[in-house]
Amino acid sequence: MGVWQSGWILFPKGFRNYVSKTCHAPLNELVRAGTVPSFSLVPVACNCHCCSDPSNTMEEEQVGITCYANSARGFSGIVKQRYSDFIVNEIDSEGNVVHLTSLNLSEEVLESQNEETHDNEDIDFSNLEKHLGAFRLLAGDADVDLLRGLLTNYIKGDTKDSKPIVLSADSDKLHRTEIHNFFKNRFSFLVTDTVDGPDSSSKCVRVRFWDRRCDGGLKRKRLRGPSGNKNKSKHQKHDGDVEQFDSRGASDDWPSQRGKFLQFHLYKENKDTHDTLMVLGKMLAVQPKSFGLAGTKDKRAVTTQRVTVFKQKASRLSALNRKLYGIKVGDFRYVDNALGLGQLSGNQFTITLRGIAAESDDIINDAAAMLKKSGFINYFGLQRFGTQSVSTFAIGAALLRGEWESAVNMILQPRNDEREDILEARKYFQKTRDADGTLLRMPRHLVTERAVLAGLKKSPGNYLQAINVIPRSMRMLYIHSYQSYLWNHAASKRITLYGLNEVVEGDLVFCKDNADIALCANEEHASQERVCSEMEVDEDQNDVEVGFDVSSKNVRYVTADDVALKKFNIRDVVLPLPGSKTLLPANAIANTYVELARKDSLDLEQSSHNVKEFSFTYLSGSYRHLVQDPKELDWKILKYGDDNEDLAETDWDKIKKIQNDDKKMEQKDSADASSSEVKEGNDRNQCTALQLKFMLSSSCYATMVLRELMKIPSSVAYHKSLTAEGS
Repeated sequence: MGVWQSGWILFPKGFRNYVSKTCHAPLNELVRAGTVPSFSLVPVACNCHCCSDPSNTMEEEQVGITCYANSARGFSGIVKQRYSDFIVNEIDSEGNVVHLTSLNLSEEVLESQNEETHDNEDIDFSNLEKHLGAFRLLAGDADVDLLRGLLTNYIKGDTKDSKPIVLSADSDKLHRTEIHNFFKNRFSFLVTDTVDGPDSSSKCVRVRFWDRRCDGGLKRKRLRGPSGNKNKSKHQKHDGDVEQFDSRGASDDWPSQRGKFLQFHLYKENKDTHDTLMVLGKMLAVQPKSFGLAGTKDKRAVTTQRVTVFKQKASRLSALNRKLYGIKVGDFRYVDNALGLGQLSGNQFTITLRGIAAESDDIINDAAAMLKKSGFINYFGLQRFGTQSVSTFAIGAALLRGEWESAVNMILQPRNDEREDILEARKYFQKTRDADGTLLRMPRHLVTERAVLAGLKKSPGNYLQAINVIPRSMRMLYIHSYQSYLWNHAASKRITLYGLNEVVEGDLVFCKDNADIALCANEEHASQERVCSEMEVDEDQNDVEVGFDVSSKNVRYVTADDVALKKFNIRDVVLPLPGSKTLLPANAIANTYVELARKDSLDLEQSSHNVKEFSFTYLSGSYRHLVQDPKELDWKILKYGDDNEDLAETDWDKIKKIQNDDKKMEQKDSADASSSEVKEGNDRNQCTALQLKFMLSSSCYATMVLRELMKIPSSVAYHKSLTAEGS
């Protein structure tokens, strides 16, 4: 990467062209040079192009990201030039780092899979005629003959090629239930499901084998209609040779002593989490909702995390590894409960920054050492607010104001840098307001947009109803985004006014001991006076999600005595994500919340509409630490000559070494080489990389760690420009 000197600071090639287009470029340059304290970097009111033009992509200043925790000199580098430069390993609730260590089944899992509730090899058929007689009374002669033929094949051992039988059409659901129960009680090695009958008013019970000796019951053919299109319905017509099975029947033969969920470690390279689960679900013939996970991971990265799936054998998942590309599953075990969102303590990151531009390695080491000492400002990263021209916090503000139509318009508004088909669909709606026609044009992976369009199709003009069609967890992200927007601005104001060296009176802090917790309880009781006493609180509300890292019960104000005794430090300070159960700081920072909300025509203590879900008086809110530390931070400087060279070892690399599947791995220099090692190559082409390894709680953003370290913007646009310059 080329660099050029500008007086007192070394800039990467193209950086000046980038920052000259932003309204706060001079302040950015001063901080990068280390000539002003980090906390003096404050956004100023302006009407410049980047702040007023909604067609621009999101920039840090727009969402309150303006300060740094230290004044160390920064440097530039390329993030995620290769997806293997960004490795993420989940940390479970017990603090264990999740790794993919084996694709094979452990002895414990093998023993569990050999346990069956029914021994199909030793079934006693001496009472077969008695069972068939009972079935004749229930279903009739024709169905008895079908069942007799199926059982005869079983007795002969001819099950592999046996096709399922479809019983007579039956429009009585209660009667069909009796038939299902008959097979569960008398022929447990057979599995039943329901398919469409010969006409729209009837259904049929289908019977098939589910047996260790029978592979036919596991085979599923993809159904294609007359036009060749796939029909994804699980209930199909019974005519023809198609065998599309309902997978629910497989669970009836599950051993009671085995955990109902299979937990495994999911390793993926450059894959979206939800897309990966859809691939696995399709191969297992189960719905994506059958999977449980603690959180999604980055797409352009190498990630390892825990996943659970309901009543699936480990051997089936293990067999998929031969067919999967960029995905591996392993470390299987059976557990009693599914994973849920938030059931993790954080993530471990191994990040390699390439193309480092710095005057010397000392600058890099000093910046990393200062980061370890000072920590970083715990901003919500740009991902929280959407990276495109329509910000999620603006949609959240519209929802909080009760402007339903405005919110819908922003959700469906055309965006920059989208695929042509998506852009055309958005423009079509903008021009015609035809929800049905737009729904046909909108790609299926845009869940939010399609949900809104489906709502408008069902109830034209009812914009609130259209918004409520969006899954709750997704629509609440807009509200959380606005809370995060307020938090970021308040954090910058706190640092600007008071710095990061000490705690001041009126700050909110996380309680440390029992005496502090008692004070918290008193203040929490007092704070209820500002909340309407008749307000209904839904005990099942789920507005506290990953990103809100402190319980409301453990927070109190800092007093003058606390300041004099130096009872707290800056890492104890928290700021609220405003809601009905949170306090605002008892100093000037409170005005930041109030004034920002007022500019958006919002009041933090009352609502302009009666929809509780989109109201500060309904949201409980929470708190977030102002400063966080990257735990167990370690780093090393590497030299390389090939941009396509992997500089970090992934879990899959380690497995391949053990299995000796890839002999080239033995010849490749280890990524664990010392920081002084220089890899062979043309000295004139030697490039510098910095490799970082650290842990963060689930509420923190790795992009904010890198921003603090390098003193450069975290926006996608900027890093794309660096990648282009370095290529």
